[in-house]
Order: sequence, then structure tokens, then C-alpha cells
Amino acid sequence: MSNAQAEEFKALGNAALQSGKLTEAIEHYTKAINADGTNHVYYSNRSAAYLKKGDANNALEEANSTIAIDPNFAKGYSRKGAALHALKRYNDAVTAFEEGLAKFPGDASLKKGLDDVKRDRDGPPPSSRLPGGLGNLFGDNLIQQIMLNPKTRPYLSDAEFMAKIRRLQTNPNSLTELIGDPRIMEVLGLSLGMSGAGQSTDDEGANYDDYDTKRETTAAKPTNGETHAAQKEKPAPMEEEKTEEEEEDLSELTPEERKKKQDQKEAAKVKERGNELYKNKQFDEAISAYDEAIHLDPTNMTFHNNKAAVYFTTKQYDKCISACREAVEVGKANRAPFEERAKALVRCAKAYQKQGDLGKAIECCQEAQLEFYDKATERMMKNWELEKKKADAAAYLDDEKAEEAKQRGNEAFRNKEWGEAVREYEEAVKRAPNNAPIRNNLAAALCKIMDFNGAKMHIEKAVEIDPKYVKAWARKGDIEVLTKENHKAVESYKRGLDIEPNNTACKDGLRKVTSLINYGNSAMTEEEKMERARHGMADPEIQAILQDPVIQQILRDFNENPQAANQAMMDPIIRGKIEKLIASGVVQTA
Repeated sequence: MSNAQAEEFKALGNAALQSGKLTEAIEHYTKAINADGTNHVYYSNRSAAYLKKGDANNALEEANSTIAIDPNFAKGYSRKGAALHALKRYNDAVTAFEEGLAKFPGDASLKKGLDDVKRDRDGPPPSSRLPGGLGNLFGDNLIQQIMLNPKTRPYLSDAEFMAKIRRLQTNPNSLTELIGDPRIMEVLGLSLGMSGAGQSTDDEGANYDDYDTKRETTAAKPTNGETHAAQKEKPAPMEEEKTEEEEEDLSELTPEERKKKQDQKEAAKVKERGNELYKNKQFDEAISAYDEAIHLDPTNMTFHNNKAAVYFTTKQYDKCISACREAVEVGKANRAPFEERAKALVRCAKAYQKQGDLGKAIECCQEAQLEFYDKATERMMKNWELEKKKADAAAYLDDEKAEEAKQRGNEAFRNKEWGEAVREYEEAVKRAPNNAPIRNNLAAALCKIMDFNGAKMHIEKAVEIDPKYVKAWARKGDIEVLTKENHKAVESYKRGLDIEPNNTACKDGLRKVTSLINYGNSAMTEEEKMERARHGMADPEIQAILQDPVIQQILRDFNENPQAANQAMMDPIIRGKIEKLIASGVVQTA
């Protein structure tokens, strides 16, 4: 993809973010990063989307990526500080903001962020605390409590709910305004240490919309302390009280709601039985148990995902893929957590990989990353992409088809259709990358369209594949003459003559380049000579020769002690190095 396409994806992400479509925004920013992973702005924007979505961990990772790419981007430090603030890592957040302010002292966003995090770290003023010491109800551990409770865990996927929680954490007094939301009351119960916010734990499967009614019926029940005391003194009566409480709660529901709730509870029990069967390697029985759970509660994607795990373990990969896909559909239809949907897609990807279909496996990983970004999944996907690239290249190898493409290239070359010749030779190289003559032909065609760097790359590969391929050495010398690397051309022609002393192409090439070196200087202007010398100096080999103390002394001797210089030139190694300097134009003769 091009940078223009990356910018298009960024613009789409910005529009989605402004509209509150956070998952869509993250998807677009991810595509922008895939198109151009060097642009720090895309990571910064994705960090903002993750934070707005309530995913502070991924927001922090993206902020760190932003700073790593461009340490001089002020907003990167704002993103990092905001993510750390959301994670309640106050001191780390202060450090991030201060690090940014050290580089950008006047940045208003960094100043405000620092003030906000210091205010929250040091606690709100006494006037903003709830009476009765309730100011810490919505403290650091609240999100963890919500996540650990099966009933409240799905609330974390609701952006509106998370906004209310953040508001409560910033200003506990806002509880009076938000108390009408049953979910907030339920979370208040969690924070107070009550199970289900005043309900029995058996009510976890009920819809939170029923909470207010149940709160009224449970208001007259014993407090937690009274219940625990009764349990110690009279275990049997406690069981009776629990049964009466269940019946009372269930009686308030409609028959349909009561049956649904009972089925959900029974499905959970059946699932646990399936898990035990799975652990005991009773795979067929486990599948039957999960099917029974699905029949009782078709809205829970976990049962489908567990089936997929059984199929994966027993190497029934087609069934595993089908179960994973069904799990994802059920999860989407019933607003299951994004990470659960991603988990099913990753299992699906692994099943495809086991079948040898890396293309489908990579597609599933990409889908999973859009649901819930995970570094481990990203690493796995990148490894598979490399494997697929290698596998695709290996599958493309075909000597017969390479020869056919080469012949088509030869025909195009004879007809002076240089572009077509290059395309056919490149196809032949893909089919047979270790064929030196094909690369030699491609180098010749590339010279015709003035792509000397490409030609040089392929001809060097040709002599690497077959060091005794004389025609390639001659072609290499010709290309080096065209790129004004006369000293290299001399060596290439000589290498060819070492293999085949009477090779006409190498002999003619050596004669021509020697003539250029010996007589070319007289036809050059001073500016052309300087340009040639600068070109030669760019060659690492020439640089290495000039750094040799022995060569430096000999060059001085040519002016100060010619007899010593001539004596040194009798050494064939020294002579060869000096000749290279002369051929490159770095040392000029009269």
C-alpha cells in the first residue's frame, strides 16, 4: 500500500473516532499502520481510540510506539500520560507528563494532564468526598472487581457505562446523578463487598433491568453480618433461608424469564461437567455436554468455543473452524466481550495453520486483532506471514516455466521491446532464482532502460551463483564502465580472462577501459575530473586503500622520493592497489 492509502485510512479513522465508532476507528488506524508503519501519528490516533474505548493497556502500548518512532512529538507524551492516568499508575503518569514538559515546556495539553493526574493522585478535596467515608468506593480496584464478576464483566465493553465509571472515579459526588442506572448500583454493591449488590449470588444470571425491584424485596433481609452469624450457629436453617430466597426472587419473574434464568444456570452446570470430561480426555462425552449447554442457553458463545477446543485437541480441524465461526457469530449477536471473540478467532487461525492454509490463518488473526488487539497474536501472525512468503516463493519455482519466460524475454529483446523483455526475465528469475544466465539477460535488459543499479544487483548475483560464468564477468565490467567505476571494471574483465584467457568480450572490455583510464584524463575538464574523483571516493574499497598507511607513504614518495615509490610498485599487491586508485580517478597521472 502507498502512503496516500495510509492517509485515507487515517482520515476514515478520524471520522469514526469523532462519531464515537471506536472499534471502526481502531480498524482504520490499524490499516493505516499496516500501510505505513513508520508514521507516528497513526499510533498516536490509535492510542486515543483505545483510551476512549476504555482499553488503557493497549492505549499505553500505542503511546510508547508513538514516542519510540518520534521522541520529539509532544502528543506522544500526552497519550502516554493519559493512558497511565487511566490505569491509576499516577506516579508513572506524572513522570510521563514531566518528561514531555522537559522537551516542550509550553505545551498546554501536557500541563493540564500533569495537573489532572496530580489532583487524582493526591485525592479530591474534602468537600468533594462522599459522606460516611465512601470517597474510595470507586477506587483503583473497581475495574478489577467488575472484570472478576461474571455478571458485570460484559459492562466493560459498553463505552457509556465506562464513561460513567470514570466520572465517578473523578467526582464521587456524581453518584447522586447516576444512581438511576441499575448497573451503577450493582457496581456500588461490588465496591461495598456485597455479592450482587444486595442480591443472592444466584441472581447473577438476571438482567440488570430487574435490579430495582429485587433491591426492594431484599431490603428487609438480614445484613451480611447477621447472615454470617446465623450460618455459624444454625447451618441447616441457612439452607432453608437460601431456598426461600431463591423461590421469592424467581416468583417475581414472568414464566418465560424464569425458565430462561433456570436454563442459563443449568447450562453453566452442564458446561462445568463438560470441562471435567474434557480434562479426563472423554472427548465425545464432553462434546455432548457442551451441546446440551448450547441447547439450554444458545446465547453463550463460551459453549461453542469449548467445543472448538475439543475438536482442536482431537485434530478435527474442519469442525474446530466451524465451531469457532459459530462462537464468534453468537458472541457478536449477544455482545460478548471483544477478547472472547478474539480468542475464538485465534483458535480458528491455529486450526487453519494446522491444515497448512496460512492464508486463512493470517486472515483470522487479522480479524482477531480488530476485535481485541494482542501482542502475542501479532507476533504469531508476523511469523506466519514470513512462512507464507517463503512457501509461496518455493511453490512458484518451476525450471520449465522459467525457460519459457526466458525465451519470451529473448524474443522481446531482439525486437527491442525492452520493457517487455525486463518483465519476462523477471518472471523467469522468480521461477528460477539460481539461474545465472537468466540474471545475466535481465541485467542486459535493465541497462537498456537505464536501470544500472538493478542491472548491477542481478549481475553480481549471477557471478555469485556461478563464479566461472565468463559472460557474466564481461557484463559486470560493461555495467561498471557505464557507472564510471573503471577500477572495478578492470578487475571484472581480468577475472573473466583468468577463467577464459581468450574471451573476446573481456579482452575488448579491458582494452577499452584501460584506454579510458590512460587517455581519458586529457579530454576531461577539471570539473569532470573532480566529479570522477568524488565518485571513486564513495567506493568503500577505495576508502580502505587510502586508509592504508603503506599506500599513504607511497603516494607521498611519488612526489618526494620517486625511486622509493618505483621500488614499492614492484610488489604486485601494491601495484594493484595503486592502479585501482588511478582507475577510479582518485589519483591522477600526468
